[in-house]
Formats: sequence, structure tokens, C-alpha cells
Amino acid sequence: MSRARADEEEYWHSSKFRAFTFDDEDDELSQLKESKRAVNSLRDIVDDDDDDLERVSWSGEPVGSISWSIRETASSSTSSLEGQDSSLQKGSSSYAAFPKQASSYSLSSLFKGKVSPMQYGLPQESLSDTGVKNYAPELRRPKGEYKDYSSDWSPKDTVIRMQRGKVCSLERFRSLQDKLVLLDEAVAGHDGNVITAVLIFLKRTLRREILFRELEVRQVALCHLIYFLKETGEQKLLLDLLRFLDRTEEVALSQYREHLNIQDVEKRREFLKGCIGLPFSAEDASHIQDHYTLLERQIIIEANDRRLETAGQSEIFRKYPRKASILNMPLVTTLFYSCFYHYTEAEGMFSSPTNLKKTFKIPDKQYVLTALAARAKLRAWEDVDALFTTKNWLGYTKKKAPIGFHRVVEILQRNNAPVQVLQEYVRLVEDVETRLNLATKYKCHDVVIETYKDLKDRMQLTAYKCKVERGSAEEEKINSILNNMVRKH
Repeated sequence: MSRARADEEEYWHSSKFRAFTFDDEDDELSQLKESKRAVNSLRDIVDDDDDDLERVSWSGEPVGSISWSIRETASSSTSSLEGQDSSLQKGSSSYAAFPKQASSYSLSSLFKGKVSPMQYGLPQESLSDTGVKNYAPELRRPKGEYKDYSSDWSPKDTVIRMQRGKVCSLERFRSLQDKLVLLDEAVAGHDGNVITAVLIFLKRTLRREILFRELEVRQVALCHLIYFLKETGEQKLLLDLLRFLDRTEEVALSQYREHLNIQDVEKRREFLKGCIGLPFSAEDASHIQDHYTLLERQIIIEANDRRLETAGQSEIFRKYPRKASILNMPLVTTLFYSCFYHYTEAEGMFSSPTNLKKTFKIPDKQYVLTALAARAKLRAWEDVDALFTTKNWLGYTKKKAPIGFHRVVEILQRNNAPVQVLQEYVRLVEDVETRLNLATKYKCHDVVIETYKDLKDRMQLTAYKCKVERGSAEEEKINSILNNMVRKH
């Protein structure tokens, strides 16, 4: 380490100019001048510009450093530099070469057109007290692009520069009229990023009452601000804005959304109870009431089931331990849970599936789909059969499915139902083509054979004979049907 430092010091002391270091304090000013002269030796390949401000792109990145410019343009600019005016050699402006770093600019610093020297790794006093100017010039660009921040840009020019990614300071727009014209120009430019940037500037520099009043007649900008506040989580300002606009339903929904941030289940329940009286629409008020009622039920079911599972008093909990808590689950998940663990309970019990169906007005299709999935997962085929069996007023029973028997077959197959069970429900599919496709797909041979027999399709029966096992009951059944067809003819 000491040898490396010795080599470094030898290199610097052998240079034409002495290095500027922060360690020496004896002659700080003279060393700074030496450093300035060393940097000024680079000016021959840097186009002179009278700007007195740092250049920052819209993304917050420095436009370019001197060292970057040298690497990019040294090879192509040598010939053009020979004819430069010798007055550049006598220029009084000093250039500070800073290494290009990851940006740490904030929106506020961008709007002000200011960047702290500390972001470049330099102490404040090294720039503020000595007259050294910060430059990050770009080469091979017209000087017209480097207008000073104090130039008299119109709001339209400012918006165009922002759209092109140019550096802009919005602080020069001080009057309310100028700020509103700037906002109108941003909206007319149809660039969401520019609109949002201008709105952030206005939000910071205008009183809320004035900002809200002006946005009320500018619906595009208003929508941008509302979306921005939702995304950034500025809930208080959002609620104040919605109240000012007299959007009571949106205020209520925004307040209701806060329940997502409440982790404690009891506190969430109390919060939802307080939301019931907010000015929701009729439909939303019904949903809020259901949400509160569902969470209240879930708390009761969870406490009871946890006790049963811990005590080992229930066979189903011993055989199928719960994988997760039921708290804060959606209604359909709660219904599935109830059909899985509490299917046979009386309707008067809170955990009963029929109680949930009645309380929350669950449609028949949704209830049947959920109950079928839960009972099939348990391989409770008798419950599945009872789910679709109905009696008419004469006492006759028949199978009826509000979801269509083709969907019943698919759910049963996903739960590995035996062929005998599958065949029973494939037979109930009314559309012949669908029935044949399902029977062929799931190898329900009896259904395929019976369907072709009803269709009197000898050719298809003969072809299907090749798909069943030789010497099987299915092959004998096909042969018997084919023989009977021959006799009849």
C-alpha cells in the first residue's frame, strides 16, 4: 500500500502541474489555482460557452462531463480545433472536470435548476468561494440549445423542451397566470409525464384552495393529479381534493380502501363497521355490509375450527389439516372451505354452506361449482350425486345441473374420479358430439359404444373396436351389437 502511494506521489510531482489534494491545508488557494490551470489545459478541445449553470437532462442525468466529451470527440474534433480563435487560450472561464456518476437529482432540484456540489464528491467551499464554475458541456451541438435558465422561455417553449428531454427550470414561472398557461400548454401537448411534472410544480408552489379551484375546470389535469395522488399514497391531499369536488362516493371509497393497511383482524372489523355509514352508492353500500358480515363470520369460524383442530376432536381436521387461516379470505374461498370442512352442518350454523349461500345470496351456479370442487377433492361421490339429484312433485328423481354436465365431467376428471363415476355423468351430456368427444377423451368405452349403437353407426363401431383391448368386455359388447345389426338386415 505504501509503495503504491509513493508511486502515485512520484507521478504527480513529476507532472507539469501540481495536484490538488484535500490533505494539504498549508496553501489551499495556491493549490486550487494549480488544479484550475490543469483543468484549463483541456479547453482547446472544449467549445466555449457563456452558460453559468450546470446542464441536467430531464431524466436527472448530467448531460456530459469534460472527460466524457474528450473520449467521444477527441478523434473527430482534432482537425476542427486547429482553426479555433486564440482567444480561447486567454479565456477567464474555468472548467471543472467531474467524473460521470449515477444521478441523485430530485424533482425539486430539477425544477430549481440547482444541484449540490456534494453530489459530485466535492466540498461546498471548493466551488462557492473561489469563483470556479460548474460546467458539463456537450460537444458537437449548436449553441442555440444551451440557452440560460434565465432566458425568456415561453410556457410553450418550456413544454416543448421538456417533451424533448431538455433541461428546464420551472421556477421562473412565478405568477398564477404564467403557471396556469404552463399547465394548459402541457395538457395541449398530450404528454402525461410533462403534465405530471407541471402538476408537481404547481402542487408545491400553490395553495391547495387555488390549485383545486383551477383544476376543477381542467378535467384532464385533474384526472392526472388524482391518479398521481393515488399512486403515491398521498391520501390526505387526495381526500381534501375529492371533498372540494364534492365527490362524496369517491371520498367514501378512498376511506374504505384504508382497511387494506390494517393487519389486526379485530381492528379491521371495527374499521369496516365504521365504513357502513359512509355515503356510498346503493350497490357499494351493499358490498361494504357484506364485507363486514363476512369478516365477522370468518372470525367466529376461525376461532372454533382452531380449537377443534388443536384438541384433535374432529376427524376431518385430523385427516386434512388446514393449510391456512380463513381470515380475510374472499367469499368464494370461504364457501369452498365451508363445503370442505362443514358440508353436513345444519343451516343454522354460521359455518354451514347453505347458511353462507342464503346470507350472501350466492347464485346456484356458483354454489354448485364450489361445492362440487370441494366434495370431489374429498372423493365424496355420494355427496356429488346428491348435489345433482332432484325430485319432482310425483316423487320421481332425475339429475339436473345448472352448470351443464360437460363441466361436471371436467371437474370430476381433474379430481381423478373413477371411470364408473365419469361415465354416469358423460351419459347425461345432451349434445351427442360433445358426449362422444368427452367419452373418447376419458376412455369411457361403454358410453361411446352405446352412443354409436343409438346412432346405428356400424362403421364407427367397427372402427372403435380397434381401440379397445382384445378379449375385453367392451370388444364382446361391440361384436354383439354388430351381429344384431346383421340379423336385422
